[in-house]
Amino acid sequence: MIKQNYNLLLADDDEDDCDFFKEALDELTLPVSLVTVNDGVQLMDFLGDHSGDNLPDLLFLDLNMPRKNGSECLKEIKESEALKNLPVIIFSTSLDNDIVDLMYAKGATYYIRKPGEFSQLKKVIENALVTASENDFKQPLREQFILQP
Repeated sequence: MIKQNYNLLLADDDEDDCDFFKEALDELTLPVSLVTVNDGVQLMDFLGDHSGDNLPDLLFLDLNMPRKNGSECLKEIKESEALKNLPVIIFSTSLDNDIVDLMYAKGATYYIRKPGEFSQLKKVIENALVTASENDFKQPLREQFILQP
């Protein structure tokens, strides 16, 4: 069930990827607002400042970021009492099966490989929001963990 407005957080150091993500959201008819941070340290600072009722509804997390990578951030999030229920969608260029398995084991909600085409990006973001919402933002079975456009 799509709610009134989703507060999304994107953690990604690639400025172009952030811009494409914002543009894709703008073209979707889903009710969302987006905040971006550019590395893992900024992400954890942001989450620390917004813990409690002000957490985003969903975090899109890139794995390869400077200062603190996405895997380290996911581990910290899931070990934190205040943050452990935050739904996290891994948003990465890699689709290495060992990495996917590790992110699943660490508690990520879903995994998306960043698509190369803008139209595919729009589809996969929409699919992620709808699927995560329908699944009550809970981690699915492993075979449903990777979201496709």
